[in-house]
Amino acid sequence: MKIAIGSDHAGFLFKQEIARFLTDRQIEVKDFGPSSTNAVDYPDIGLPVAEAVAGGAFEGGILICGSGIGMSITANKVPGIRAALCHDTFCAKFSRVHNNANVLVLGERNTPLDKALEIVDTWVSTTFPNEERHARRIQKISDIEKKYFTGGR
Repeated sequence: MKIAIGSDHAGFLFKQEIARFLTDRQIEVKDFGPSSTNAVDYPDIGLPVAEAVAGGAFEGGILICGSGIGMSITANKVPGIRAALCHDTFCAKFSRVHNNANVLVLGERNTPLDKALEIVDTWVSTTFPNEERHARRIQKISDIEKKYFTGGR
């Protein structure tokens, strides 16, 4: 699995730890920044990660900011992205099983690191079973994207 990872300054420390955690598990990781805790705007990192995942260069993405909300909003503006803000392993698992989430979002200020690593581990080890009812619902999301984001009105 190839993962694109990025954060803003408020998620920098988790980004570093999560990248190391994934690399230790033989998962290829590309860091989209930042390279320090100096202030950056979350859309400047979230957008390129989401575009890289939507474009197929990566099988998934992980984004971290202070709360996870800003990165979630940003990533979900990109057609083809299903970013899920997860605060526990239950949500991480079902974001994949039911929604085929391709971007995991975490909040560094509201999730302890050990729990964040458990969430990441659950998310990367869970696959979409492609059951008809879930695939149908995801297709409806894609249809909404086409209607509003690609001029298909």
